Amino acid sequence: MAGTLEPHLEALRRELPAADPAVLSVLLALLAIAVTFLLWRFVLGRRSSRKAVLLLGLCDAGKTLLFARLLTGRYRDTQTSITDSSAVYRVSKDKSANVTLIDLPGHESLRLQFLERFKAAARAIVFVVDSVAFQREVKDVAEFLYQVLVDSTVLKNAPALLIACNKQDVTMAKSAKLIQQQLEKELNTLRVTRSAAPTSLDGSATGGPAQLGKKGKDFDFSQLPMKVEFVECSARGSKGEEGDADFEGLEKWLAKIA
Repeated sequence: MAGTLEPHLEALRRELPAADPAVLSVLLALLAIAVTFLLWRFVLGRRSSRKAVLLLGLCDAGKTLLFARLLTGRYRDTQTSITDSSAVYRVSKDKSANVTLIDLPGHESLRLQFLERFKAAARAIVFVVDSVAFQREVKDVAEFLYQVLVDSTVLKNAPALLIACNKQDVTMAKSAKLIQQQLEKELNTLRVTRSAAPTSLDGSATGGPAQLGKKGKDFDFSQLPMKVEFVECSARGSKGEEGDADFEGLEKWLAKIA
């Protein structure tokens, strides 16, 4: 910022060599305010153009049922998705606030190509985790999440990220706290062991891996450029198919980022 303004400030000093220092200070302050305002409008404009909330996660994490419950409130049987589904989600307390929910396939052969297609439009990402199968799938979950977090577009846009720990209605479900701790541990290991010549999501060479977290420190989510939160939820609900879903934390988060 300082480097960009310096030529203009120097020109102004030459134009007003004998100006009152107080007047010059006011002019410089006004110029700085104007530039800051323009930058703020630019950033805000870019954010407002991104209206998508991407639902990501492995197969059977419960993304599609969450998607259906958020939109209709009703339970329905789902199957593994092979394409994306999208719909406008309106925040209940403010009908004018809305985002576009996009449910992306979780199959290993499809998930990155669909992420590539929609990542630039993402205002936020909901990464859905199967809390029951988590201990068995932790390496696969961390691998996919790592690929998302080191993507150059995601790093640049820094969409809000919610880790939704689903299926909390099942007794054996792992808590959000434990899932966070295990993911941080696995992501820390991944950034050390990843190949020295990674590729971007479109298969092109990146020239080296993006730095995940802070060099020389064990990884934790607070080191990322985007805000990361964890919630516990259940798309099925504690009363089964006839009851309501249990995802109040998810709904509050969507209302906040809408």
